[in-house]
Amino acid sequence: MPSRLPQTFAALKNKNEGALVAFLTAGDPGVESTPDLIALIAEAGADVVELGIPYSDPLADGPIIQASSQRALDRGVTPPMSLDLVRQAREKTQVPIVLMTSYNLVWIYGLERFAKDAAEAGADGAILTDLPPEEAEPWKAAAQAHGISTVFLVAPTSTTERIARIAGSSTGFVYCVSRTGVTGARKEMPADLPQLIDQIRAATDTPVCVGFGVSNPEHVAQVCAMADGAVVGSKLVEFLHQNADNPGRDAAVRDLVSGWKAATRRF
Repeated sequence: MPSRLPQTFAALKNKNEGALVAFLTAGDPGVESTPDLIALIAEAGADVVELGIPYSDPLADGPIIQASSQRALDRGVTPPMSLDLVRQAREKTQVPIVLMTSYNLVWIYGLERFAKDAAEAGADGAILTDLPPEEAEPWKAAAQAHGISTVFLVAPTSTTERIARIAGSSTGFVYCVSRTGVTGARKEMPADLPQLIDQIRAATDTPVCVGFGVSNPEHVAQVCAMADGAVVGSKLVEFLHQNADNPGRDAAVRDLVSGWKAATRRF
């Protein structure tokens, strides 16, 4: 099945809305609860779900997502298990699901096999955080053969030439890293973010989503006024962990996510 991402971004553009991209880690706060949480987050308003496949060597992950990956690894979560969680989630929701993980895991799994299994499970795209576009042709070929969008990251330190290369390699959307450093909640969005988004837009018509430091409705509104979507990760991961045993968890998650979604609407 072709990626759901292009259709989703086109529909949002027609409604004058940005995309709310919500990140959670496969297997955290529980393995069995992950498919239900994906469906719940989508029902509450997330337009795209990023599902992190846990790994032991954090790359751009801050302490909150590092800890969630470790908890998931301690529960024995593996790449095949993560894909099975996607498969289970597909019985509950048709929200686009983008996998996010280290290239090492995919390389060991096998590029062709991973792309095929991810597509069959129901994933729509993949972000391999440590794969440079200069070395990505084999992965791009495997992913595109199975309808998996390839999303690459632009950093504030990326040169104009590199932004063009990254934008040209990205399908589905371009992931704009708002600041240098690692993931995690921040008080304010960087002052130079508009210039970075403009540089990406000058290189591609592919939607641009901004992550790293996006943690409240004000941030989401600021980002969606400039870009095509906002990625909220650490705040959601922390909330899910803290409310894992809360009997009112589902209602609280709905309130949290719906608040972020409301902020994506442009007036």
